[in-house]
Amino acid sequence: MNAPFQLRPYQQEAVDATLRHFRKSDESAVIVLPTGAGKSLVIAELARLARRRILVLTHVKELVEQNHAKYQSYGLTGGIFSAGLKRKENLHQVTFASVQSVSANLDQFRNEYSLIIIDECHRVSDDDSSQYQTIIDLLRQQNTSLKVLGLTATPYRLAMGWIYRYHYRGFVRSEQDKPFVHCIYELPLSYMINRGYLTKPQLVDAAVTQYDFSTLSQNRFGEYAEKDVNQLLSKHQRVTRAIIEQVMELAAERKAVMIFAATVDHAKEITGYLPEQQTALITGATDQDERDSLIQRFKQQQLKYLVNVSVLTTGFDAPHVDFIAILRPTQSVSLYQQIVGRGLRLDEGKQNCLVIDYAGNNMNLHHPEVGEKKPNPDSEPVQVFCPGCGFANVFWGKTDSDGHVIEHYGRRCQGLLEPAEEDEPGVPNGRPEQCDYRFRFKECPHCNAENDIAARNCHHCKEAIIDPDDQLKDALKLKDAMVIRCAGITMSGAGTKLKITYHSEDGEELSESFDFSKPAQRSVFNRLFGRRLANGQAPREFGRIDEVLEMQALMPAPDFVIARKQKHFWQVQERIFDYQGGYRKAY
Repeated sequence: MNAPFQLRPYQQEAVDATLRHFRKSDESAVIVLPTGAGKSLVIAELARLARRRILVLTHVKELVEQNHAKYQSYGLTGGIFSAGLKRKENLHQVTFASVQSVSANLDQFRNEYSLIIIDECHRVSDDDSSQYQTIIDLLRQQNTSLKVLGLTATPYRLAMGWIYRYHYRGFVRSEQDKPFVHCIYELPLSYMINRGYLTKPQLVDAAVTQYDFSTLSQNRFGEYAEKDVNQLLSKHQRVTRAIIEQVMELAAERKAVMIFAATVDHAKEITGYLPEQQTALITGATDQDERDSLIQRFKQQQLKYLVNVSVLTTGFDAPHVDFIAILRPTQSVSLYQQIVGRGLRLDEGKQNCLVIDYAGNNMNLHHPEVGEKKPNPDSEPVQVFCPGCGFANVFWGKTDSDGHVIEHYGRRCQGLLEPAEEDEPGVPNGRPEQCDYRFRFKECPHCNAENDIAARNCHHCKEAIIDPDDQLKDALKLKDAMVIRCAGITMSGAGTKLKITYHSEDGEELSESFDFSKPAQRSVFNRLFGRRLANGQAPREFGRIDEVLEMQALMPAPDFVIARKQKHFWQVQERIFDYQGGYRKAY
């Protein structure tokens, strides 16, 4: 049967990429498309082309219904398995289901499926006992060649980083296992906006006072305790009132406003400042029927303001929304993108979507994420070339006023190297492998192999690597040991000897010398300092002291230095670089 929709070029490319991948591999895959790019059409087309059983999973009934409706529009019949939609049909070739309902009725999914499609797949965790993983494991028992495809606009989780390992453009996101193996297609938000597929966001700095959440502590997901947020907001009711007064003033020229509140109490306060007849409040505690009714009235433009707390970030589609007010803090790039995405769909007469962040989240919507949480607020994405393979990595880092990288937090090159070819032309020697160059590393004391700074065992010889915390703990117990938090180093030369002085934040000093006329000592210096020159961006073998002194500004300083008392002087025994443990480093 012919498709009723003409897929956009990028949607067809996503479908084609899926078919190509699964014809040659059973490894799980991810498609990344921005909010509003029409993921449900890609799902419908893949389901239409399928010849065997498919299960389409998602986490909210609205998306189950939406994906099912697109498939039905082809003139095909699919089943719905969702308690929220009061339907439990699992006998069709294609079943659209909520993950909660399938998880609660696993005995009804004993048939052989060829493919699972997971919408909003960034919600899949790496926990083997999670609902998604339990379903996948069950279906794999019926079919060892089961294909797993995820679709998302935000392929990362704050606590986990990227949800996949390998990107089709030839780079690696992670050394560790992830819920998905490959990203097989990705489209940036800027592409959609520049080509008129999405409305342009008009990002405006708040003209009135903002909340300051910087004093609050976050959990590993980048969120804040509700009690702490309520306590802070209760002291700033005048701020909230001033913000809502500005929102109402700006909304005079807008069709529909979505306001994202920090807590339920905050949302209630906000609602109290808005015109009652034009406002709805939805929280996790809102009755389902009432929620559906309020959303319907909002979509029909009977209501202008929709205030919510953490419930309308996915599976909600109201194209006429042209004003997003963010009054909640978050460090989650995924959540921020989902919030803004609620206002980017096209609608008749809609020129742009006004986005005002009153919570000081400072997210870059177009280049939001490099795979890990920001190390500090003034970090930005920086490009770092690998000295080993030349790959242009993007890490969190800092630049000077001229844009030169002065610091970065990358650990290992993300470049994906094609395998060496066998003697027979055209026959590759296995799958591509990640470049083994490490910008930051922990050296194995047994074989000198470079390992990730968090490694417990050497990847090469498998021997245990001493944990830096244990080193510091043991040294601090000894009366004849000295441990300093190193705040910087200075170098000086006399003849063939290079003297390095380590300065602590309290003014203490430790020194050691390397005799460059002795190859063994020169080698140790190069292993410690030359290899780490300029954050590992420019490793160098130094042969003379004057060469070292010329490059002194780029020499790395260890985070801790451990020395032992030797009669009348302190002898440096350990230098701990790139420390990640629980002890405080120098300011």
